[in-house]
Amino acid sequence: MLRNPSYRGPELCALSAYDAVQLLKRREISPSDLLNAAFTRIAAVEPHINALPTLCEDRARMASSKIDSTYSDQPGWLAGLPISIKDLTPVKDVRTTWGTPALADFIAPESSFLVQNLETRGGVVVGKSNTPEMGAGGNTFNAVFGATCNPWDIRMNAGGSSGGAAASIASGETWLAHGSDLAGSLRTPVAYCGVVGMRPSPGRAGGANPNHAFNVEGVDGPVARSVLDTALFLDAMSGFDPRMPLSLEAPTESFQQAVLTAIPPTRIAYSPDLNGFAPVEPEIDAILRTCLERLETIGTRIELACPDLTGLYDTYRTLRGAYWAALPGRLPPEVQEGFKETLRDNVAFGKSLTLDQLIDAQRNRSVLYSNMQPFLEKFDVFAMPVVGTEQGPVEIEFPPEVNGERVDDYVDWLRFSFLSTTTSLPSISVPAGFTKSGMPVGIQLIGPSRGEAKLLAVASFIEKTSGVANLLPIDPVIKSD
Repeated sequence: MLRNPSYRGPELCALSAYDAVQLLKRREISPSDLLNAAFTRIAAVEPHINALPTLCEDRARMASSKIDSTYSDQPGWLAGLPISIKDLTPVKDVRTTWGTPALADFIAPESSFLVQNLETRGGVVVGKSNTPEMGAGGNTFNAVFGATCNPWDIRMNAGGSSGGAAASIASGETWLAHGSDLAGSLRTPVAYCGVVGMRPSPGRAGGANPNHAFNVEGVDGPVARSVLDTALFLDAMSGFDPRMPLSLEAPTESFQQAVLTAIPPTRIAYSPDLNGFAPVEPEIDAILRTCLERLETIGTRIELACPDLTGLYDTYRTLRGAYWAALPGRLPPEVQEGFKETLRDNVAFGKSLTLDQLIDAQRNRSVLYSNMQPFLEKFDVFAMPVVGTEQGPVEIEFPPEVNGERVDDYVDWLRFSFLSTTTSLPSISVPAGFTKSGMPVGIQLIGPSRGEAKLLAVASFIEKTSGVANLLPIDPVIKSD
């Protein structure tokens, strides 16, 4: 396996998650070996990126000593592999803050159902990854832990809200990281940090927040360094659990097998701006076109096409507003009093929605899905940017404009994330290239309903042909202003 020559961390940390699990299954390495390497790497890079501000080393070592080999034949069996969990998701006996001051010292009495399942399947939690307050933000910072920096240039932001997860994977702190996605909260940071991440179909990676168990807008998903590693983690997350009413049965064929036996895609639709819905910088568009053109060398046909997306903006904003009103908006007043202004605005907007707006949003999301379904029968996937501009300074919450178009708030610049969330279609971000300033750019693929296997298969060929694979992990890049 090729390695980034600038990487100076432990050799074990440079292993792919897939290879590490194979070694664990054959008992050629132990979970303790990987924990030692992970905590060594974390100590070396955390002062520069602040991706995993909460660690639970004693808990991890105790858990690793109890790993049972009886599940070694399961496709989602992690066999003692260290992982991280986003700080919006409780882990028993571990500090869980949601990035909000009123909960800064909260110790979770129980783990979420997803975390329980991951630990049962051999995942060893080493710590919690940083997130903006309550996950509200396309840039990861909060008043409890501060900001997470991009490993490719620590002056720049790592995206959000799964910024800690993406930065930790890029820098080799862990092999797999749990993330979650509402307005690109998983897709934006993986694109900005040069790693892979998937927003799966609702229920594919467990269920929603137990206090909002039938919600389909906010979903959990995997963050990894490669498409195959992403498939491995998705296998570990998958499966029906009666405690999570939306959870889906695991597929007959594992997601890893779908990647390992993938055949080249036939037709891919590409839209640089979704028919003018979302602005994109010319440099980003050029990088994505070059990435897709490389697929033509293996016989894939690339076409400029986009379905009718009328009403997407208002539909998504309404659904998102209802989400914030139902979750942070139902927390005790003493917790909400400390919210940052943008989070308070989100909650207030959600509470201001009328019944007609909520009804119209549900009806129009059905129309949008109906437009996408036949479109995706003609194409393997629908490709587009993840975001329309490159990373900005870590101190700036969101860009003031994208390609000359004004950005009104921190969600407005994330318009490419709206479609997948609104239609409940799975999407994935894969590294596609680099800007002239040396920062990673990701390409977003949307697939058919419950089409994670197809998405992963197509993504694997982008990974093979893009010329940017096997560059991870990296040492944090420290540049002078």
